[in-house]
Amino acid sequence: MDSEDLTETHCLRKIRKRREAEIQEHWFCRWEQQCLAKAEQDQQLLPKLQEEAAQTQKPPQQAGPTECVSTQDFLSVPFQIVVTSVGNLSKEAVDPHQHSFDIGIQISYQRCGVPSASPLLFLLLPDILGSEHCTVSAQQHNCDSVWQTVSVTSLSESDSENEGKPRSSDSFDDTFKADSLVEGTSSRYSMYNSVSQKLMAKMGFKEGEGLGKFSQGRKDIVEASNQKGRRGLGLTLQGFDQELNVDWRDEPEPSACEQVSWFPECTTEIPDTQEMSDWMVVGKRKMTIEDETQFCGAELLHSMLQCKSVFDVLDGEEMRRARTRANPYEMIRGVFFLNRAAMKMANMDFVFDRMFTNPRDSSGLPLVKDRNAELLYFADVCAGPGGFSEYVLWKKKWHAKGFGMTLRGPNDFKLEDFYSASSELFEPYYGEGGVDGDGDITRPDNIAAFRNFVLDNTDRKGVHFLMADGGFSVEGQENLQEILSKQLLLCQFLMALSVVRTGGHFICKTFDLFTPFSVGLIYLLYCCFERVCLFKPVTSRPANSERYVVCKGLKVGTDDVREYLFSVNMKLNQLRNTDSDVNLVVPLKVIKDDPEFTDYMVRSNEGHCSLQIKALAKIHAFVQDTTLSEPQVGEIECLRLWEIPDQARVAPSSSDPKSKFFELIQGTEIDIFSYKPTLLTAKTLEKIRPVFDYRCMVSGSQQKFLLGMGKSQIYTWDGRQSDRWVRLDLKTELPRDTLLSVEIVHELKGEGKAQRKISAIHILDVLVLNGSDVRDQHFNQRIQLAEKFVKAVSKPSRPDMNPIRVKEVYRLEEVEKIFLRLEMKIIKGSSGTPRLSYTGRDDRHFVPTGLYIVRTVNEPWTMGFSKSVKRKFFYNKKTRDSTFNIPTDSIAPFHVCYFSRLFWEWGDGIRVHDSQKLQDVDKLSKEDVLSFIHMHSH
Repeated sequence: MDSEDLTETHCLRKIRKRREAEIQEHWFCRWEQQCLAKAEQDQQLLPKLQEEAAQTQKPPQQAGPTECVSTQDFLSVPFQIVVTSVGNLSKEAVDPHQHSFDIGIQISYQRCGVPSASPLLFLLLPDILGSEHCTVSAQQHNCDSVWQTVSVTSLSESDSENEGKPRSSDSFDDTFKADSLVEGTSSRYSMYNSVSQKLMAKMGFKEGEGLGKFSQGRKDIVEASNQKGRRGLGLTLQGFDQELNVDWRDEPEPSACEQVSWFPECTTEIPDTQEMSDWMVVGKRKMTIEDETQFCGAELLHSMLQCKSVFDVLDGEEMRRARTRANPYEMIRGVFFLNRAAMKMANMDFVFDRMFTNPRDSSGLPLVKDRNAELLYFADVCAGPGGFSEYVLWKKKWHAKGFGMTLRGPNDFKLEDFYSASSELFEPYYGEGGVDGDGDITRPDNIAAFRNFVLDNTDRKGVHFLMADGGFSVEGQENLQEILSKQLLLCQFLMALSVVRTGGHFICKTFDLFTPFSVGLIYLLYCCFERVCLFKPVTSRPANSERYVVCKGLKVGTDDVREYLFSVNMKLNQLRNTDSDVNLVVPLKVIKDDPEFTDYMVRSNEGHCSLQIKALAKIHAFVQDTTLSEPQVGEIECLRLWEIPDQARVAPSSSDPKSKFFELIQGTEIDIFSYKPTLLTAKTLEKIRPVFDYRCMVSGSQQKFLLGMGKSQIYTWDGRQSDRWVRLDLKTELPRDTLLSVEIVHELKGEGKAQRKISAIHILDVLVLNGSDVRDQHFNQRIQLAEKFVKAVSKPSRPDMNPIRVKEVYRLEEVEKIFLRLEMKIIKGSSGTPRLSYTGRDDRHFVPTGLYIVRTVNEPWTMGFSKSVKRKFFYNKKTRDSTFNIPTDSIAPFHVCYFSRLFWEWGDGIRVHDSQKLQDVDKLSKEDVLSFIHMHSH
């Protein structure tokens, strides 16, 4: 419906509500007579109006039945109205219940001297124009009660001078101000609609007085609401509504493509202990930032601090809403991760060419070699609830192992909320006291304990990279965030030099870097790493001071710097509650003697300042004008670049073990899992020819299948279809979608009364690891992957958990090594009688039940030994081809290994140790097996 239709409908409703009760035959007739009598009195007006119309470009025209004019136009412009025709006004033409006043009055009016036409209801004219102040003239109507011409115009006493002249907009305004209809009004109210002014005048309104019988009403007009957000009614924030005089609209166009600017390569030698002996400067504690202009222009610094201070009085929720609208990257959020931190890490991992999830050395070669079954080790400190780690574990799956330290309490790691990654691959360690520590990174004993723990579990090499995202609330002291966070920043840098391996990387959140103390810390990193840069990703909100220092390639020989920072931290702890503080860690002269480093710091600081100023001014504008909004950068484009699927965050679905098992084996015949091994006897001994095709492992109990469904949801099944999956009654954790072939073995440590027993999971073979199906890989490769997997899920800090180990695998021709590990020991509960025991690599022993012999070469291939080149080779019994390389079709997948395995049971009457005297002649002894193997392996 257009504006003209809305106008006519509005008029009809008004007439119906105000006149319907009075529409009776005697009222209608009396009203008609009054109108005609008044028209006769002012009949002289019609020629004047016609004369005015003749002076315009064209004469008034009769309106068509469908032409309309909006009420707003009709009420707000200078007008002269000519009613050119009116429909039948007889009683029969009026139905008060069916919009009885739509009688097709034809009206012509002049707008700014230009005639136009509109069908408008004549009955509304007295209400709009004021019947007592209108002159109406008309010719004699005929017997059909139809007016031939009726002219109406709004006049006042002051109009007499302007009669016969076209009115302009300005002249009308001046006339209206003096109109007796609005007597008592003044230019103070001229901005309001003329109809509202006339209605107020009709109710007796006079300036300076209220409405009502005794003028007791409100004297002033109620102002429009200026309420913002959830502020108290009428609250005005002093200082916030002032203009910042910052042009934020010239900011660059948002883009998902980011550039990195590195510090120049450091050519200075890494400082040693002697050189740094007098670097630390202790002085009066300083709690101001305004004069820190060594590495940033004073004008920029003060402008930024002023912009920050403006928001001190603003409600936090109001600030967050404006910030959300102002940030073009705000909608990226956390996608399916725990929080935004995960997306920051994904953002920076992409920008820095995957240097964290796929680290490389200076030659471009991978630091993590999959062929060696090496894990990607990383550490995450001051980073609760763990968004950084969730991203890395999602990216690397079970091929990574994480160590974490953060403050215990509400900001601890929330591993249960790792929906997209397996938190079983992450091990929190809180410093001194292990899992019972407090996680305070500023405590020297916590730093030392975490360093030792990480080195002990990474073969004394350290992690490939460390992430640090430390920060704490500085509400009310935002401008002092850099000063308040100085020790936290130092300890994070110290932790990197403590646990990162040579060639490893480091990324750490920083804030403003204006003070010489902070710049000195950056200088030390600049000396210790191959390359360093300061970077603010697009996923970091532009209005805050957050940015990241990214360090690539730890150099050799940084121990002196680590020990120096350790001593600085101890000094900071000593001065914590005093008026003194460590003000310098590197002398200003040393820093400024490196002009390339200094120039970079100044450029970075000033660029970061400018970015913050514009972003803060933008938020300020968005708070004041809630209609402003920033077009969002394509979230899909960013996710595509960073290789993040566009998925919602949902908790992992749960299912029963049987359904999950069938999902993982993907249609494999279930009968395979019920196969039992062939018993090794004198009759079946010939099956292990040639011996080079076989591997062997010591058994400690019955074989089972183990299904991990996440955390402690672990089930076992013995392979018989009639049996069900049973919940494992052990304290351990496995990533979801894991299927293994295992034994539950009772391991023993020590002898006699001090002997301790613990149940352990021993892996015989692997099928699926955290969703990765490895059944088609070579048996040796599967065992390597199993060892890598066990390293990833083991929890050395949790001695209360049942361990997971991989069976030691031997070549069959080297089976004699197993017999050397057998010995007779006294087992608690065996009445003091020594029993046969097998001792593993970790000095734990168990009672062996036999030996598994597994075929690892697939038919028709077999393995032989070339005496001429002293090397094994593969031989195809069908085609008679031979090769030294492993043919793809010679690799025995899991089901072949499982189906063709043999089991040599070490029961009564079988002598496998020299101290055993009884030997059943019908059973195989150690000598029988060794003799056969020796005969067929040479």
